[in-house]
Amino acid sequence: EVRIERFEFNTMIAKLMEYTNALVEARQSSAVPPDVWDDAVAALLLLTAPAAPHIAEELWQQTGRRFSIHQQPWPAFDADLASDESVTVVVQVNGKVRDRLTLPLEVTEEEARSQALASERVREQLDGRDVARVIYVPGRLVNIVVR
Repeated sequence: EVRIERFEFNTMIAKLMEYTNALVEARQSSAVPPDVWDDAVAALLLLTAPAAPHIAEELWQQTGRRFSIHQQPWPAFDADLASDESVTVVVQVNGKVRDRLTLPLEVTEEEARSQALASERVREQLDGRDVARVIYVPGRLVNIVVR
């Protein structure tokens, strides 16, 4: 999302805060290699520079980097790294959420239906009732209508 081009500075700052929180969580939850951490901090500083140029420049210098932050290339985006490998599908019985399933991104309708019907929470709701219809919204929802 390109927040800066639309002058959406508040949401741009919010996204930078989310990124900062994710970095802190990653650092606390596991041992992050120093080179990976350094790259992540550099990316954060580069993304912060348009919104807070002076502090970003100061932090850039304090982290031992040479030259101005404003002369550095923008961080590269890798779509393969950013893509999800799984999707969360909501399972409803008669319109009420009963379960959430994490399924592969390329899940077929048949696989999603069978996984939803095999769910223990869903089976409790069915309790011997007949399934009248199963509505599937790809990658988002399986709604089971029972009588």
